[in-house]
Amino acid sequence: MNKAALFDKIEGEQFRKEAAKFNVGDSVRVHTKVVEGDKERIQIFVGVIIGIRGRGLNQTFTVRRISYGEGIERIFPTHSPRVDKIEVERQGSVRRAKLTYLRHRIGKGAMAVKDKEEFSSSH
Repeated sequence: MNKAALFDKIEGEQFRKEAAKFNVGDSVRVHTKVVEGDKERIQIFVGVIIGIRGRGLNQTFTVRRISYGEGIERIFPTHSPRVDKIEVERQGSVRRAKLTYLRHRIGKGAMAVKDKEEFSSSH
């Protein structure tokens, strides 16, 4: 067994069992496990995905939200055991891979991402 095959085998065991289907522009609820002393609880971070980078086990995604008028961004590893689950609240329709321009917006415009429209065949 060569190095690449061995590496893929080890890496394959670390992947998330159910892959969450999300994309840039989606509004998500990320459930993370937080350890405080000997207790563990779930904390939810709600926001818009402004970027996805990496691939495989090294894939991360950045979620941005506005809290008390201040923009907060968190980077989550997609396959981390600390990330309990990722719920997509709303699918967004965007035309670029990174939404860094949202950092310069304020108010409602900071969270403005169009909803993805389902096209009907009755046109």
